[in-house]
Parts: sequence; C-alpha cells; structure tokens
Amino acid sequence: MAIQHTITIKAGGSEKDYWKDLWLNRQLLWILSKRDISVRYKQTLLGVAWSVLRPLATMIVMVFVFSYVAKLKSDPGVPYPLMVLCGITIWTFFSNTFQQISNSILLNSNLVSKVYFPRLLMPLSSVAVGFVDFLVTFGIFLVMTIFFKHPISWTIVFLPCFILLTFITSLGFGLFFAALNVRFRDIGQLIPFLVQVGMYLCPVAYSSREVNNTWYEKYYNLNPLVGIIDGFRWCLLGDKAYFNPQSLYSTAIISFVILILSLIYFRKKENTFVDHI
Repeated sequence: MAIQHTITIKAGGSEKDYWKDLWLNRQLLWILSKRDISVRYKQTLLGVAWSVLRPLATMIVMVFVFSYVAKLKSDPGVPYPLMVLCGITIWTFFSNTFQQISNSILLNSNLVSKVYFPRLLMPLSSVAVGFVDFLVTFGIFLVMTIFFKHPISWTIVFLPCFILLTFITSLGFGLFFAALNVRFRDIGQLIPFLVQVGMYLCPVAYSSREVNNTWYEKYYNLNPLVGIIDGFRWCLLGDKAYFNPQSLYSTAIISFVILILSLIYFRKKENTFVDHI
C-alpha cells in the first residue's frame, strides 16, 4: 500500500522553506511545462512546421543581406548559410526562452491570484518552449551540414556547456523583466524590440572575426551572447569557426551576476505580484 504524504504550502517562511517548496512542487513544474508546449502549437495552421519555416526564412534573408548586399565574409572554410543557421539556432533558444520567461507571470495571472506556490515555477516552466524550438532548429542545422558536406566537429562534446550558459543568461534577463512586466505593462511592448535589436548586436549573421583587433572589441566582448554564440559555432563547426576563449570569462561572470541579482529582485517582488495583477 502506497504511503501518502500531506504537504502544506504556505506563503512566507524562511528562504530555505521556499527552495524546499520549489522542489516539492517539481511535478507542477512538469505540468506547466507540458501545458506551455501544448498551448504553443495548439490551434495553429502549420503547428510545429512554423519552427522549421521561421529559422529557414530568417537564414535566407540574413544570407542575402549580409553576404550578398553587405559583402561580409564567412569564416574561412565555413559556408555562410551554415554559419548563419548555427547562430540562429542558439539565438532562437535564448530569445524564445527570454521572451517566454518575461511574460510568464502575466500569462499565468489566473494561477497567481488564486493559489500559493513558488512563483519561480512559472519562469522555469517557460524554458520548455524555448528548448523545444531549439531542438527543432538544431535538427535543421544537422540536415544542412549533410547538404553542405560539412562534418560536425569533435568539439561538439562541449556543446552542453554553452546550452547551459544560454539557459543561465536567458533566465537571468528573463526573471528581471518578468518581475518588471507585472508592475509596468508597457515593458511587454519593449521586449520584442530588445530582441530584434539584440539579434543584430550579436554575431548571429556575421562572424566576430569582423571586429577582431578593433578598438571596440573589448566592449563588444562584454556582451555575454558573443561568447555563447561564438562558442556554440566552435562546438559544431570546429576550429574553422572564429572563437576567442577569453570572451568566455566575461560571459560566465556577467551571466552569473545577472542571474543572482535577478533572483534577488524576483524574490523581493514576488509577494507583490497579486497586488498588481
């Protein structure tokens, strides 16, 4: 006979109790994640096909604009479409996850106003949607490597490290905007704009080799996405792809600092969410 445990969840308490509640509600995290994925593709005309068409269309446009119009060059030995699609793959994971996390509290406002549970579950569950889109785009990239006859490098063994860094970075930025979005609703209009601008500030459609040995390179490397995107390319395309290992220092430090500060801010504002929804 199975032993049943009764768990009482209440607001307040110590920080230790909060993280304990978060662990005890891991099943709710799984339920919310499945629901978010289902909502993402439910009642859509093409369903998952959108996750295939969107990165391909983006790749075609960027290759035309940056390669044929702007005359930028790919890393030596790397086909330009493959370089761009590689950047789009990891950028898609970051941008989709960041946007889903930023809107997670408002999208779950009916739950927030009815029952208590660790609110951090909602941003964490939002990661599932971004990760599914990432897997689809990654699958497209693998097919494209076969088309361009460009084998995957052995450095792919380091890929989980950069995926983890992307998760940490998107969660750090997302938690801050999620808490801010509850208080100021116009932040939700700002987020898509930031994503669009950020896509061009990051080496998604061009190589960081273009800014190598320039006066602003040190400032450019302060962008945590630079080290992530370049490192992701290096993992898949090998040493032919430009990658400055020193950029990882600023990436790791800035990403972790942002995550810690955002967690503190999110926890501080968490109890006020009901008042503003």
